[in-house]
Amino acid sequence: MRISNNWKDYELLASGNGEKLERWGSVILNRPDPQIIWDKTNNNIWNKSDAVYHRSNKGGGYWEYKKKLTSSWQINYKNLTFKVSPTNFKHTGIFPEQATNWDYIMEKVSAFGPNMRVLNLFAYTGCATMAASIAGADEVVHVDASKGMTEWAKENMKLCKLENNKIRFIVDDVIKFLEREKRRGHTYQGIIMDPPSYGRGPNKEVWKFEDDFSNLLDNVKKVLSDDFSFLLISCYTTGISHISLENILKQNFPNCKIETGENCLPITENNLILPCGIYGKITKN
Repeated sequence: MRISNNWKDYELLASGNGEKLERWGSVILNRPDPQIIWDKTNNNIWNKSDAVYHRSNKGGGYWEYKKKLTSSWQINYKNLTFKVSPTNFKHTGIFPEQATNWDYIMEKVSAFGPNMRVLNLFAYTGCATMAASIAGADEVVHVDASKGMTEWAKENMKLCKLENNKIRFIVDDVIKFLEREKRRGHTYQGIIMDPPSYGRGPNKEVWKFEDDFSNLLDNVKKVLSDDFSFLLISCYTTGISHISLENILKQNFPNCKIETGENCLPITENNLILPCGIYGKITKN
């Protein structure tokens, strides 16, 4: 279990009855979370929310604003700055439980030294991309199928003042990109990936975790440098435990050190821990 407990601009204030109350800077949001099966213990605190996300029976949902908010604002994590914006699919552009992984990335990149190339797959708004770049990676390649999320990542690059660093943003299907990188002979000393449960590429390519993860690993191994530092995987697919992830990683990386577990957030109200997906880390023995 890895707990992201070094935040100052984010706080999970309270939880219960399928909801979580979060502080993003000075803004308090109420969002649903299926992991929260326990009861609320302090109903008064929930009145502090500035906006509440309501799920729709038809899928998706909408935000109910208790007061007028700007469309986006900024929060900091250590020396990183990111844009926060409530989206119509409940997300904010940041998964705060990933902060422990950003720490890990910065540690590994800093320790590696010069000439490190890092690849971030399914890279979303680029928080991990910026962590690798600010820690000193010689080049970071950011790959995501969504043009909109990639533009958001470029905003985060500017907020982190990393415009002069070598970051390549690529909108593409991850498998097709990896196949091309293999043909080009390109390799990476660090690879980060956060494969979705289900998704579509820019040309309607279908991705399903249970069906495609093994093929993804096969392609990733082909671009992982012999002198690699780390491979970091995040997974939010329901029903996939970290033990299942560990089993497939052991099959694919039999001579490496493997660590798996859950990413978590501390809950201020009652010292409970919220599980937020799983992770896998692969390093050399």
